[in-house]
Amino acid sequence: MESFTSFLRSTEVIDWSHPEVLAKSRELAAGSSSPLETARRCFEWVRDQIQHSNDFHRNPVTCTASEALRAGTGYCYAKSHLLAGLLRANSIPAGFCYQRLSIDDAGAPYSLHGLNAVHLPEFGWYRIDARGNKPGVDAQFRPPIEQLAFRLNFPEERAFPEILPDPLPIVVGALRAHKTWDAMLANLPDWDRPTLES
Repeated sequence: MESFTSFLRSTEVIDWSHPEVLAKSRELAAGSSSPLETARRCFEWVRDQIQHSNDFHRNPVTCTASEALRAGTGYCYAKSHLLAGLLRANSIPAGFCYQRLSIDDAGAPYSLHGLNAVHLPEFGWYRIDARGNKPGVDAQFRPPIEQLAFRLNFPEERAFPEILPDPLPIVVGALRAHKTWDAMLANLPDWDRPTLES
């Protein structure tokens, strides 16, 4: 039987034991009839209520689940950290997935895009992308059908198959190194290897 321990733990970045994250997780789960319903609520709340830093030109650059929740903003990476925290706080296993995408949708340069995978009793692992919708981006929660934010359009783009229990260190390092949304935008992390194994 698969062990989900590493996909449920609270960590320095996925700090779901933080009182504010715990309170929000309980609020989102209140009256829910199933883990599936709770997961949908958590996804839609992060997608719609936490503003994407670049879309809204919002500071500060957040990293941990509690930082993104308190500031109400984050890059895709921080939004995935918050979503994982809310899910884990509700005893729903959650991990991290990444894509390599063209930054301007015109070829190079490329950067990592962060999203989540959630383990649902009815469907197994299911990828979800809470980066925030806008014209041309329509990510939804419709298991078992995946509806992510972005499609792959160039040979150099890829969707990494791994589901990780912790965010990539290169992502956490970039979030910690830059204080403003535009500085982060100019230094988005990239990963040009075929797998996420370092």
